[in-house]
Amino acid sequence: MKKLLAMMICALGLVVSTQVLAGEGEPAPDFTLKSLSGKNIKLSELRGTVVLLNFWASWCGPCRTEMPLLDDLYREYRDYGFTVLGVNLDENRDQADMLLDKVPVTFPVLFDPQNRTSETYNVDAMPTTVLIDRNGVVRHHHRGYKDGYMDKYEAQVKTLVLE
Repeated sequence: MKKLLAMMICALGLVVSTQVLAGEGEPAPDFTLKSLSGKNIKLSELRGTVVLLNFWASWCGPCRTEMPLLDDLYREYRDYGFTVLGVNLDENRDQADMLLDKVPVTFPVLFDPQNRTSETYNVDAMPTTVLIDRNGVVRHHHRGYKDGYMDKYEAQVKTLVLE
């Protein structure tokens, strides 16, 4: 049912507001997830880096639109202490792999098939993007994706990498 609701939100481009466990101004909850490369990535080990978490799924149209744009952002700012972590929520990794074959990205892709991390970050819209500062504090939480959001993300990333 949760997946169906998220699919409907994604398809309609709606943004749903609820209380966020990983709220702005709060420490980002730590997690360890397996990456596409097979290595585990632990969020707390990225302290000192500005992190953009992007929760996505293969069935989400706005996610497909956003991914290459996030990859451009990653390539532009990675030398300034910035990274993107794409957290895939598909239950079946094969679906994610098929999308990544069509829409390849250079940023690390992580897998959360049990949705534990997405629940911690209270993901209730697809995609959801969370910006975390160098001290591990959630600074921005965005639900959904529409044209123009990338300009907002870039402005926020610029501010955070300069802090």
